[in-house]
Amino acid sequence: MVKLSILIPARNEMFLKNTVEDILKNMEADTEIIVALDGRWAEPALVQHPKVKVVYLPKSIGQRAATNLICKLSKAKYVMKVDAHCSFDKGFDRILLESMKDNWTVVPLMRNLHAFDWVCDCGFRKYQGPTIKCPKCGKEMKKDVKWFGKPSPASTSYRFNTQLEFKYWGGYKKQQKGDIVDTMSLQGSCFMMTRKKYWELNICDESWGSWGGQGAEVALKTWLSGGEVKCNKKTWYAHMFRTQGGDFSFPYPNPGHEQKKAKNTLRDTFLNDKWPLAKHKLNWLIEKFNPPEWGKKKGIIFYTDNQLNLKIAHRVQKQLKKSGLPIVSSSLKSMKFGNNKVIKEKRGRVAYFKQILSALERSDAEIVYFCEHDVLYHPSHFEFIPAEDKFYFNINVFKWKYPEPHFLKVDDCKQISGMVCFREKALKFYRAKVKQLEENKWDKHYEPQLGRGDFQSEFPNIDIRHDKNLTKNRWSKKEFRNQKNTKGWTEVNNVEGWDL
Repeated sequence: MVKLSILIPARNEMFLKNTVEDILKNMEADTEIIVALDGRWAEPALVQHPKVKVVYLPKSIGQRAATNLICKLSKAKYVMKVDAHCSFDKGFDRILLESMKDNWTVVPLMRNLHAFDWVCDCGFRKYQGPTIKCPKCGKEMKKDVKWFGKPSPASTSYRFNTQLEFKYWGGYKKQQKGDIVDTMSLQGSCFMMTRKKYWELNICDESWGSWGGQGAEVALKTWLSGGEVKCNKKTWYAHMFRTQGGDFSFPYPNPGHEQKKAKNTLRDTFLNDKWPLAKHKLNWLIEKFNPPEWGKKKGIIFYTDNQLNLKIAHRVQKQLKKSGLPIVSSSLKSMKFGNNKVIKEKRGRVAYFKQILSALERSDAEIVYFCEHDVLYHPSHFEFIPAEDKFYFNINVFKWKYPEPHFLKVDDCKQISGMVCFREKALKFYRAKVKQLEENKWDKHYEPQLGRGDFQSEFPNIDIRHDKNLTKNRWSKKEFRNQKNTKGWTEVNNVEGWDL
């Protein structure tokens, strides 16, 4: 009798065949695979095998509904939902089943899947991504399939932030002792549980929409119903991440709309303790894991040289007040904005670093958002919560050729004006910077060079470029000595989320 059914909802998945064949090669228990072809036939075609069942749906019904449909075909005690672009360890199913308990939801250790490289006859090679032509010779490129799980990172710990959005949680790894460990949340690309629990907990609630928020949904329903979410480090799976757009993006139409619906339902259900099957309230889970962002005080530090066009200055300040966060400001002239202090220095490098340090020392926030006088910050910027060990930069930022309706964006725009971190970490860095200047030993770096990360807010910030910017304004690729700094060059006349 089949013990485990692996459920794979798939639509227009270029690596579905590789995933199915990888599972067949590595499974060692009484396991079957059930695939839903949700509105598209598999291309390339799937292997015919007695352990593989395929359901074709002429019209797409969505990921949640497709998963439920194929789960109804299972007679196994356990089910495992798997994305259609994953590889697995040898004997992964046997290892998971040997330690499984009926009130658990389990995921193996997660690696990143190196599925393929792009290669060209001229010798150029590029890591997996959307279909491209060779940048060296212009020819069509071919896929060189690799299909292995990279040894690093090896993820075992996940959480969600105060908006119930998925986050990795490297800091919790130190508390994960042993081979089978607790995890607060899940990534969503792979999880296993009893078929009975799958239906009892309504794991793929179709009323939430087709797509989005599934990792947090599954984890919260498990924990709050009295179950446990575990990571089994004895085995692994590797997941291919596809967030680069083009034919390498999400296979379902309008994923942004679907994700928004699912996330809003997720938040309303659990942040307001509305789930009827809960034996615990959400606060019970927060107290159990004590994730870094819950209960942490946020604050803004603001610094200005007071030479900005007042129309711009007032608009930026009005926008910052919408965040609702406490503001500590440093200026070169007295002003009524937040908890203000005047720094008695001339405009320049020394004043800049002393202003930031002064604001940091006067703030009582645990998490600080660095805000400059000529940047419009979208409210979604302040939703991001950093890990304690890194400086994070919001790279979702457009430069505005003020006052023209002309905006420019590049991929890797790491600026102090978009930095977010824990205050204690920032204090250490800026005290060292001021000391460098006082000892005439400045290293010529404005931004932290080590321990950096990046994030993208839901909607971009707007960096207003005007006639008094300290850094040069460049609106043509030719003006950049290093063309790497022009990657992702995008020019638009309006920016989503803003009415400018």
